[in-house]
Amino acid sequence: MSTAAPLTNTQLSGLARKLVQDGLLDEATAQQACDEAERDKTPLVSHLVENGILSSTVIANAASQEFGIPLFDIDAMDLEQCAHDLVDEKLICKHSALPLYKRGNRLYVAVSDPTNLQALDEIKFHAGANAEPILVEDDKLKKVIEKIMEENDTAMEGLGDADLDDLDISGGDESDRDDVSEPDIDDTPIVRFVNKVLLDAINKGASDLHFEPFENEYRIRFRMDGILKEMFSPPVTLSNKMAARIKVMSQLDISERRVPQDGRMKMRLSKNRSIDFRVSTCPTLFGEKIVMRILDSASAKLGIDALGYEEDQKQLYLEALHKPYGMILVTGPTGSGKTVSLYTGLNILNTEDRNISTAEDPAEINLPGVNQVNVNPKAGLTFAKALKAFLRQDPDIIMVGEIRDKETGDIAIKAAQTGHMVLSTLHTNDAPQTLTRMVNMGIAPFNIASAVTLIIAQRLGRRLCTHCKEPIELPPEALLKEGFLENELDGLTIFRAVGCDQCNDGYKGRVGIYQVMPVSEEMGRIIMAGGNSMELADQAAKEGICNLHQSGLKKVKQGILSLEELNRVITE
Repeated sequence: MSTAAPLTNTQLSGLARKLVQDGLLDEATAQQACDEAERDKTPLVSHLVENGILSSTVIANAASQEFGIPLFDIDAMDLEQCAHDLVDEKLICKHSALPLYKRGNRLYVAVSDPTNLQALDEIKFHAGANAEPILVEDDKLKKVIEKIMEENDTAMEGLGDADLDDLDISGGDESDRDDVSEPDIDDTPIVRFVNKVLLDAINKGASDLHFEPFENEYRIRFRMDGILKEMFSPPVTLSNKMAARIKVMSQLDISERRVPQDGRMKMRLSKNRSIDFRVSTCPTLFGEKIVMRILDSASAKLGIDALGYEEDQKQLYLEALHKPYGMILVTGPTGSGKTVSLYTGLNILNTEDRNISTAEDPAEINLPGVNQVNVNPKAGLTFAKALKAFLRQDPDIIMVGEIRDKETGDIAIKAAQTGHMVLSTLHTNDAPQTLTRMVNMGIAPFNIASAVTLIIAQRLGRRLCTHCKEPIELPPEALLKEGFLENELDGLTIFRAVGCDQCNDGYKGRVGIYQVMPVSEEMGRIIMAGGNSMELADQAAKEGICNLHQSGLKKVKQGILSLEELNRVITE
C-alpha cells in the first residue's frame, strides 16, 4: 500500500486528486497531465494511458476505490447483447462511453473516468434513461468501441439480393426536384447491381468510383488509398442502363447526354449513418463516363491526432486555430486531403459561441452548426460575393473553399486583418510557393505578410499494412541519398510493402505528410522585399521547418511509410 501524499495544489480534483493522494502521481505531473488533456480536449484517463504515465489497470483500481463503483471486465461482455444502439455512435466515440445494458429506467454505461459527468448527462438525454456508470479499463474499453464501430461499418457486407432492392437512396437537392422527371425505369437487376457496387465501394474504403464505357468493354474502377483499381467489368451493353440508373438516383436529366452534369445522392446505411455521393457525368466517344466521389462526414470528425501530424506540427496548427484572427492556408494537389484538414480545424472551432460560415464549390462534408454555402457562378454567386455577404453577417470564422483570383484573395485578406479567422486552400506544391503565388495573383505583399499566419502543405501517402510489412536492408549510401542523416543510420529499420488478405498490395489506409510553416517576421520581410519561393524555403529551413520530404522521412523511420511510397507522392 502506498502512503497518501499531502496535497498543496487545490486546483486538482476528482480522479487526479485521488491519484496524487494514493502516491501514484506527484502533483506537478498530475497538474501537467490535466492541463494537457484539457488543451487537447481528451479525457484525462486517456491522456495518462496513451502517454504511458500510468496503466489503465492502476487508474481503474484507484477510481473504483475512490468512487465506490464496481470494476467490470468488459472482455467478458457478449457484444451482441450490448445496448450501444440506444445512443448515437458519435456520442459513444466522443466520450469513450459505451451503453452496456438497460434495466427498467436505468442504462448502465461503461466508462473509464466516472467523473465525466457530461458524458453521462448527454447519454441520459439521448437515451431517455438514467445513466449509471460502470468502471472499465480505458484501453479495453477503446478496443471494444473500435470493434463495434468496425462491425457497424461492415454490416452491409452480408446483404442479400433482396436487401439490395430496399436500400434508402435519395438524390439531388430538394429545391431541384420539381424540375426533374423520373422516367419509368423498372430494371431490378440493374438496381441491385448498382447498389452492390456502391456498398462494395463503401466497405472497401474507396474514395471515388469510375464508371467507364469503351467500344468493346465497360469498366468500373475504385480509387482505394489513392490508387485506381478495376473491380467490375459488366457487359458493355449495360452502359446506357447503368448511366440512366445512376442519373435517376442523383436527380439528373437522363435525356441529356451531350453535356456534363453534376449532382448528389445520399445512401442511408442505418438510422445513425448515411453516406453522400457527389456525381459527375461526362460524354465520351462510347457513352457517358460517370465519376462518384464518396463524401463521408465522419472523416471530418476523426480528430487531429488521426491525420498524421507530428507533435510539433499539431501544436502549430492548434495555436494558429485559436488565434482571434489571421489566415490559415492549406495547399496541395487535388486529392491530398486539404478538405479534411480544414474541416478538422473547423470541427475544433465549432462551438456554440462562434459564428462559422463556409463558401465551397461544392460543400463536400456536412458539418452541423456551420453555415455552408455552395457557390454558383452561373447564378452570380462567386466566392467573392459569398465572402462579402459573410462579412455583413457578424462572422467569427470564415472558410473559403479556394482562393482562385485577386478579388477573392483581397477580400479574404481584409477579413483576416479585421478580426476574423479565415481558412482557405490554394493549389501549390509547398508552403513557400504559396506566398509567391499570392503575390503573382496581384495581392499586395504587405497584406500577405500581415494577414497570413500559417501555411500547411500536404500530401497523402499509403500507410504500410501492419500485418504484412517486412524490414528491408539498404546500403548506407542509398539511405544518405534518400535524405537520411549520418547519425540517423544506427538502428534505422526501413519497411517495405508485401501484401496480404487484409490490405491492398501491402498498404491499408492513408496518412498525411505535412509541411507546417508559420509566417515569421523575417518571412514577411522577404515577401515585402520581393523575395522568391527559394529564399522563403531557405528561411523556413533556418527556422527548423521540415519540408515535405523531411516530414515523410520521419514516417519512414516510424515504419508508417515505405520509401517507395514516399518517392511516389513527393518528388523534389
